[in-house]
Amino acid sequence: MGVFLFGWATTGLVIYIRLFLILFFLILTSFIWSFFAIRGIQLTRSTRSFRTSVGKVFDERFDIVNLSRWACFWVEIQDNSTIPQNSGSRLLTGIDGHRQRSYTARTRITKRGKYYLGPTMISSGDPFGLFRSSRIIQPEASLIALPMTVDIPYYLTVKGLLPGGREIHQKTMDVTPHVTGVREYIPGDPMKRIHWSSTAKHNQFMVKVFEQDPEAEIWFFLDSQKKAHFSNQADEEEINQDDFIRYKLSKVKIPDDTYEYSISATASLVKYFLKQRKKVGFVNSGAQTNLIPAERGERQLGKVLETLAFLKPDGELPITGCVKMQAKYLPMGSGVILVTPSLANILMSVEELTWRKMHPIILLISSELIGGPVDSKDLIPEFERRDVPVLKIQCGENLGNQFSMMRVAM
Repeated sequence: MGVFLFGWATTGLVIYIRLFLILFFLILTSFIWSFFAIRGIQLTRSTRSFRTSVGKVFDERFDIVNLSRWACFWVEIQDNSTIPQNSGSRLLTGIDGHRQRSYTARTRITKRGKYYLGPTMISSGDPFGLFRSSRIIQPEASLIALPMTVDIPYYLTVKGLLPGGREIHQKTMDVTPHVTGVREYIPGDPMKRIHWSSTAKHNQFMVKVFEQDPEAEIWFFLDSQKKAHFSNQADEEEINQDDFIRYKLSKVKIPDDTYEYSISATASLVKYFLKQRKKVGFVNSGAQTNLIPAERGERQLGKVLETLAFLKPDGELPITGCVKMQAKYLPMGSGVILVTPSLANILMSVEELTWRKMHPIILLISSELIGGPVDSKDLIPEFERRDVPVLKIQCGENLGNQFSMMRVAM
């Protein structure tokens, strides 16, 4: 424009002033266009569930609506959520007035924890790209990534996890092998609970009354002491567009970290025992002590997995101190699984639990294959003499395969 003004001033030719006016109105129109282009764009992020697990693909739907009557030539959506390697960013073109465009972003979840779905920045401008206007949409929801679990297909007959706890004389609505009496039929009682002999004797419907199964509880103690764990994680690899499909088809592996293996092993065993209708409790010895009372069912599984999703190895208290504080509150006959990367000082906890008529088991998370310290193998005979199983999990190897081989190794 300066050149055209200089040419018009020096030569007096009309062509220079015309070119100057054309550029002036082009820039002015582009500026006004970019100002109003973003004002009519509305973005909505939605998903079917805000809970997923490590290793699964998280699907999220992005809906972009142009509320104005004018067409929007291009819209850039930049997803700034905290999900590692999120795939929500897109560049869309040609959104007509009062029209909607949608797409689905699929992201492989590789780490447990809590992630905010946003903020999201949407940008647009004039057709020539001279000006750009942006707007930031703050996150309204968050995603909870639960730990990775593996399937344990067989009944884990680990010595010490046998029934035989003290009897619980408490009525229950569930059907158990322990019938304590009969009562009159109440509308809504299942027909299978009717006791026909008593019905004939009293000349009215009588139903059975059950008590809870006197089965031992299973308690998990997770070692979260900071100095007890070892990590050999490499930086997360960035993914380019060429190997994106290969990445989607690959399997997510547990990081080379004893704490991550402890979390996944605990989550897998809790899921397995709850499917077997066992009562499972959980205690963590981290910076804050987490205690979940023993219960059955899917709700208990959700509570334990959600707690495991946020845990970190940031504790100062060793697992022996945690066991000493909580063992006196556990019922006699309970099975106790100690998940720890070190056998040092565990013998004190084993003797404490054995003295209280409980059945301890040690799930040792070994870091030898990832460059960690060598296990204290000389301590294993001490546990064997006390009839305490020591089950070994190697970091760096497939967790599911190791659980499958445990039955053979015992």
